[in-house]
Amino acid sequence: MRNTIVAILLALAAAGGVYAFLHHRREMREEHIRTLAQRTTAPHFTLPDLEGKPLQLTTFRGKVVLLDFWATWCAPCKIEVPHLVALQKKYGPQGLQIVGISMDDDAAPVRAFAQEFSINYPVVLGNTELARSYGGVLGLPVAFLIDRDGRIVKRLDGDEKLQGLEKEIAELLKED
Repeated sequence: MRNTIVAILLALAAAGGVYAFLHHRREMREEHIRTLAQRTTAPHFTLPDLEGKPLQLTTFRGKVVLLDFWATWCAPCKIEVPHLVALQKKYGPQGLQIVGISMDDDAAPVRAFAQEFSINYPVVLGNTELARSYGGVLGLPVAFLIDRDGRIVKRLDGDEKLQGLEKEIAELLKED
């Protein structure tokens, strides 16, 4: 009986510790997002595309940009890419520019992935420095919606970002 009570108390203490850790982690993540939302402009970058040519974020000033951090090994990323391809096709002529930021270590699998999924937007090879500059990209996929003036409007985490994304893009495209 005493061992059972001790085991229950230890289990409750462990559960409480896990809850406290997760709650603290969520608060830290929310603080990152609030800090990022206060930033006036998206952090600039120059990164190599899949052919090794430099691509600069400032190239797309005047367009609505969706920066999508992803990787070839990320299952939710594989699900969302066809949706992003469709969004680029539909809204590209109106001023949308999706930019894929692959967090893979090597360009070869990214090139194969881009060809397999008929990616119709630029893809660059990201790094931890860039991920940090955007407030920390701890899981994939993560995207940042940027207005025509280069300001971050919204951070979108996970594959759930597709819900309502088209509406937000259409609204930003209407703004001048």
